[in-house]
Amino acid sequence: MTHDHTITTERLLLTPFAPEHADALFALNSDPEVMRHLSRAQTREETEAYIVDVGKRWKKFGYSWWTIFLKDTDFPKDAGRMIGSACLQNLAHKEDAPLEIGWRLLPAYQGKGYATQAGQAVIDFGFERVGVDYLCAVAKVENAASQKVMARLGMRYVGVQTHYGMDCAFYEKTK
Repeated sequence: MTHDHTITTERLLLTPFAPEHADALFALNSDPEVMRHLSRAQTREETEAYIVDVGKRWKKFGYSWWTIFLKDTDFPKDAGRMIGSACLQNLAHKEDAPLEIGWRLLPAYQGKGYATQAGQAVIDFGFERVGVDYLCAVAKVENAASQKVMARLGMRYVGVQTHYGMDCAFYEKTK
């Protein structure tokens, strides 16, 4: 039995990572500007291995990472362009941890409301399709832009916690 985990919003198409996304995801994950608040830039081999790992998580859990594409709305010439990625995953990849939402966007598409729209779509997926009633999100303390998105999504600031080996602002949302 297969499940369609694709999400559409007014301006975006979110589709699970796939091997054909490797070039675009490598461009995203190797961009120092994109990765400055996340971790180090990835190599091509690391991106390809991560796509495989994400596919396994989709099969095991029914959630993981999506590639975000623009629909033919704001930038018709960019319709179909990959602009980022978003996730619903166990916090810090620990199976007993709560589910977290997250996102990353190419610099040209930041500050245009896409992270908020993708984040809301992932929240809806978690609450409605996965069936959880609690979600969280984390960002490096100095990542004010992501924290603003979390607040716009109606998430509540809890405080600073350590995740992924760094101090993070921790936000939560209940259904």
